[in-house]
Amino acid sequence: MSSLLTVQGLSIAYGRAAVVHDVGFSLAKGESLALIGESGSGKSTIAKAVLRLLPHDSTATGKVELDGKDLLSLAEKQFRPFRGRELGFIPQDPASALNPVRTIGAQAHEAAALLGETDPEVRRTKILAVLEQVGLPDPGRVYNSYPHQLSGGMLQRVLIALTVLPGPSLIVADEPTSALDVTVQKLILDMLSELRRELDISLLLITHDLAIAAERADSLVVLKDGAVQESGPSREIFAAPATEYARSLQADVPALHPDRYRNQRLTHDGGSRTDATGSPAGPAQIDVRGVTKRFHAGGKDIVAVDGVSFSVERGRTHALVGESGSGKTTAVRLLLGLEQPDSGEIAVAGQSTSGRSRTEVREIRRHLQLVYQNPFTSLDPTWKVSRIVQEPLEQFGLGTKAERVQRVREALEAVGLPASVASRRPANLSGGQRQRVAIARALVLRPDVVVLDEPTSALDVSVQAGILELLAQLQRDLGLTYLFVSHDLALVRQVADTVSVLRRGQVVEDGPVEDIFLRPQHPYTQALLDAIPLATPVRDQTEAKQLAEAPA
Repeated sequence: MSSLLTVQGLSIAYGRAAVVHDVGFSLAKGESLALIGESGSGKSTIAKAVLRLLPHDSTATGKVELDGKDLLSLAEKQFRPFRGRELGFIPQDPASALNPVRTIGAQAHEAAALLGETDPEVRRTKILAVLEQVGLPDPGRVYNSYPHQLSGGMLQRVLIALTVLPGPSLIVADEPTSALDVTVQKLILDMLSELRRELDISLLLITHDLAIAAERADSLVVLKDGAVQESGPSREIFAAPATEYARSLQADVPALHPDRYRNQRLTHDGGSRTDATGSPAGPAQIDVRGVTKRFHAGGKDIVAVDGVSFSVERGRTHALVGESGSGKTTAVRLLLGLEQPDSGEIAVAGQSTSGRSRTEVREIRRHLQLVYQNPFTSLDPTWKVSRIVQEPLEQFGLGTKAERVQRVREALEAVGLPASVASRRPANLSGGQRQRVAIARALVLRPDVVVLDEPTSALDVSVQAGILELLAQLQRDLGLTYLFVSHDLALVRQVADTVSVLRRGQVVEDGPVEDIFLRPQHPYTQALLDAIPLATPVRDQTEAKQLAEAPA
């Protein structure tokens, strides 16, 4: 099969810093190839080189040929006809890729203009057709909507529609599902695969998730520090990775190692979870009973949480799972006292949060700390790490100045960070280091309960593994109780003891993780489980489907 995209000897530097080194690969027409690796591996930089979107201070040498034409050697005027018409691009964040003050239809007409059609009504017809093709309900409403009126999954479908509308031969998709729920992620990836087959479009997929790459791409290129570690057919690399780095990426795929962290927190004889003193896990540290919360918006009442109940024993991990809008965040805000329930009871360490004075509730909350989802936005960029970690001690007026310095040092040591980090600012830290700082800030008050709100969703899979190792160690050493909020069920199976599945504000299923995962009772839970990437190479899936459909 002839090659559509050929990259040979590609090297890229930002100023004097070389970031990509002698990279080469080829992609045939109608095929899919995934570039995988951690942050800083060069994936997105290579994609930008293919799209001619590198910054002005960069230099690129080598060849990037699309259908025999070397894109790097073309002048901007010569390259311009390729952008959109031959080369399509699906960015990572749909919310920031679309203009918030223009309707979807107005922005879609820009993509339709690449077709050479001048009649606005003909353009509109083609736009509505492609919106329908990508599975958007009521294309007319979407056409007239502003981006903020659509969900993340709908916005990503809009971007895909605008990308395929001009009929490109190659689509570059940069982490196209990283910000989406697992079920929406599956729908988007299924749709991309279907469009690729129907329209004979080639796909260059950028991802750090080996499971998604192996499941969705015909071939893989594994990158580390800007250099190719190995490349070849997905099934071969996935079945028998040749390099230690690729093996480590495979080892960090949650779906392949469901017991990786949970087993670390069991006793040596396989018995029940114990706390830091070796005593069995005790009574409920968190007890939520029949909690309901309504909000008034748009002239009507919206039930965000409807009769939710769950409890978490000391030293254990309970997960709240569900898609966006399921009520997870509202339940957490109620637990933290940031919202008050309309009905129901919430108790922390046996103390009810209802009917308490502000001072009493504040004292309860001192033992209940939160680690936010995104370490890139949750830490004040103008503060040094020492001040960030020390702030909770100052807010609660705990300890002398010397004692606070010592507590900060102990908290940083507990999360595996050297003392030298204390004098640095967040911008000088990696994503994994920033999240460790956020965990240290939560631990400095020596809480009993830590709420983990999607604590690794913004991190690479290998960095995620390091953070989860840390959380397991801290729970074992300190007897911490975790409430783990996530939409990633493969991750939940690794870290949680019990789980509550939320849908539209209600608990549709709850119980031990093994029971929920092995014997799901509710169709919604089954749908969530079905959406977990299987990490099975795409060709194997196709062959299995053909065998299943073959006549007996």
